Amino acid sequence: MAKSNSFSCTSCGATHSRWSGRCDACGEWNSIIEEAPLSTGPKGKSLGVKRGSFLTLTDLSTEEAPPPRTLSGIGELDRVLGGGLVPSSAVLVGGDPGIGKSTLLLQAAARFAAAGLKTFYISGEEASAQVRMRAQRLGLGEAPVKLAAATSLRDILTTLESERPDLVIIDSIQTVWSDTVEAAPGSVSQVRAAAHELTSFAKRTNTSVILVGHVTKDGQIAGPRVVEHMVDCVLYFEGERGHQFRILRSVKNRFGPADEIGVFEMTGAGLAEVSNPSALFLSGRGTPSPGSVVFSGIEGTRPLLVEMQALVAPTPHSQPRRAVVGWDGARLAMILAVLEARCGIPFAGLDVYLNVAGGLKISEPAADLAVAAALLSAREDTALPADTVVFGEISLSGALRPVGQTENRLKEAQKLGFTAAITPSGGKPGGDSGLKLTHMGDLTAFVGDIFGAG
Repeated sequence: MAKSNSFSCTSCGATHSRWSGRCDACGEWNSIIEEAPLSTGPKGKSLGVKRGSFLTLTDLSTEEAPPPRTLSGIGELDRVLGGGLVPSSAVLVGGDPGIGKSTLLLQAAARFAAAGLKTFYISGEEASAQVRMRAQRLGLGEAPVKLAAATSLRDILTTLESERPDLVIIDSIQTVWSDTVEAAPGSVSQVRAAAHELTSFAKRTNTSVILVGHVTKDGQIAGPRVVEHMVDCVLYFEGERGHQFRILRSVKNRFGPADEIGVFEMTGAGLAEVSNPSALFLSGRGTPSPGSVVFSGIEGTRPLLVEMQALVAPTPHSQPRRAVVGWDGARLAMILAVLEARCGIPFAGLDVYLNVAGGLKISEPAADLAVAAALLSAREDTALPADTVVFGEISLSGALRPVGQTENRLKEAQKLGFTAAITPSGGKPGGDSGLKLTHMGDLTAFVGDIFGAG
């Protein structure tokens, strides 16, 4: 294969196929040099020697105002978005079928439109008449939202390029197909192509795009993982069908804190925001009973009180059962092993059931001590005081490790009427919280002091 060379003039930038002493374009002498290719590789597969346009570079100290945000008026949604909707942002919202994604986004579209944004709602799963029926049921029939039912990516982009809206909601990305990709709608290549084009459109035209995504049976957003890397914000809509609570959780946010949550309640008139979720999650808690412990946790930047419920009963089977709802099953196995190895409290021959009340999912290690307290309370048939909250991380050695944001946890507990807290030693004192604090150094001391065992 012949070597392909490119020559350019350092004076005027003109390109030549071969070297010469004088540039024919500007007349300068000895100004032509050979250019190295941008990349090496087979012809047609690499960039070759052809140059592109120069980029405009800035330094980190540039005084650029932060991106403006538009508030929807739905406080829980604005919290999860990091303080409102940012122009040119791409947001991906996933959740189980029937959890309320379309309901929430239709309510949000109406609020954003009322705030002055030119808002489009494009549905690929429902006919326009079905979306209108939902809007009528939610009392949003007069909202200034433009509606369309389409799945062709070319038709959608043509309309958006012509109308230039401020916000467009695509429900859902799995139904959108591109005529340049030879694959069925919803396939990996179709989802990747549609997400790339819509995200590029958002950045190019200063339009905010919200994409609705399907989830797999494991709870992950269906399609290629690269879609989550393309967008600026990834939100998951969680909740148990048997509960009226819904949790909107941010797992990625380039414009705000990640792992922030917003709490909603499903009502006949749609989703209603819950401004004080701690009080709501504890509203059904009656007289304290064995196996019930209140945990003071942190979800994103918000302190949250939730009830941990445990049941320990003799098993009729040769293999004891371990069932967990709302927490990590592997971490429960670790807590049971530490209780047996470090405190001499066996759970062999006992079925163990653990539940996080209200349908919330807890992932932070600070719940270890509350789980251990609930398990011991259920096993010993002894109820903890109703006015006590518990939090702390348990290590494999049985030591209790302090956790972050102790002051916020204690303040939230004091605000809801709790008077005592059991926490690990070594953390921030939290003496101005107004609670009676009991500090524990290890799990053995906790078991002995609280339950008189160990």
